[in-house]
Amino acid sequence: MIPLHNPMFVCAMLSAGVGLAGLLQAGLGTGLVARFRSQENNRLPVFTSLPPISVLKPLHGSEPLLEEALESFCTQDYPDFEIIFGVQHADDPAIAVVERLRERHPGHALKLIINSAQHGINRKISNLINMLPAASHEYLVISDSDIHVEPDYLRHLAQALSLPETGVVTTLYAGLPASQSLPRLLSACQINHNFLPGVLLSRYLGRQDCLGATMALTRKNLSDIGGLEALVNHVADDAVLGRLIRAKRKDITIAGCMTWTTIGERSFSELLSHELRWGRTVRSLAPGGYLASSIQLPLLWFTLTVFFSGFSLWSLKLFCVAWLFRASCALVMDRCVGERAVSSLLLLPFRDLLSAAIMVGSMSGTRVAWRGHMMHVTPHEIPPPASTGD
Repeated sequence: MIPLHNPMFVCAMLSAGVGLAGLLQAGLGTGLVARFRSQENNRLPVFTSLPPISVLKPLHGSEPLLEEALESFCTQDYPDFEIIFGVQHADDPAIAVVERLRERHPGHALKLIINSAQHGINRKISNLINMLPAASHEYLVISDSDIHVEPDYLRHLAQALSLPETGVVTTLYAGLPASQSLPRLLSACQINHNFLPGVLLSRYLGRQDCLGATMALTRKNLSDIGGLEALVNHVADDAVLGRLIRAKRKDITIAGCMTWTTIGERSFSELLSHELRWGRTVRSLAPGGYLASSIQLPLLWFTLTVFFSGFSLWSLKLFCVAWLFRASCALVMDRCVGERAVSSLLLLPFRDLLSAAIMVGSMSGTRVAWRGHMMHVTPHEIPPPASTGD
């Protein structure tokens, strides 16, 4: 007989139910990422001609693996492209990296813009506004400084931009730890095992999000939404750009390639600061969806099951089975994104508990630390999702 009169048992069963739903989501998301990666080469057509592309790279200081990330853009298998690097101060350490790239790639058009003009609260967008006049081409690719790409990256973007319904092209991204330190492994675990499969699953269910790893669009589409100036007073510039594009009844297309973002957190303090900024930004964009994303933390829910059940044998067995399933999904994900940190599988329960703590911390406060500056994220500054009905 099921003791429904016992509230602790009821809580145990409810948390187990949410945990099982989280495992189902993890399995589905992992399968979608595996399929995406297996079909990647099949999505790249043979072009008779390729449009010239301007790549805009806003820089700020020296970062782990910065030179390796920028180098991956300089070695693109693409006939006609330029890269515009931008900094806001003449003593920025990133300038030395750009100069070394110029020496190694004398045949490429690598431009450096140094301009301290500030146009709004978002310093990255201010930097891009200063850089844009130096771009020569109609096709624009905006990419963060810490993004690593494969040689066919620009070809995939050109293919996606050629679709008539496309307004902006974005890319999936995985985490690339700059070292095997614990904070970096935990950060990569969050991106690769929770965020990435969740993004692709939500895309499969009909949601279209623009991710800051890549924002590729034409000058015309950028002009139609008010230019970069429309983004400069928003912290979540990628999400705002996506919503403005959708308001013009254009699609946010995911390119058929993967990118990688450097995980460079040197301490738990930096990890918490980064993830709190991300959490508070997402909560401001979609508070309901942010709370619902707790389903992505199945080991948290099974930990609660163990607690509510009084550490019963059945709940402990269920927790171990869930951990094994979660680890299996994580192994598949790591293989898909080229990560080989098996030790991160042992961190999965702690990672879910840490993510839950980040969510709780994100529910209050609007202050976020970004690039050494404090800013506020508030719900009223984010444009509402556009209606796509006819």
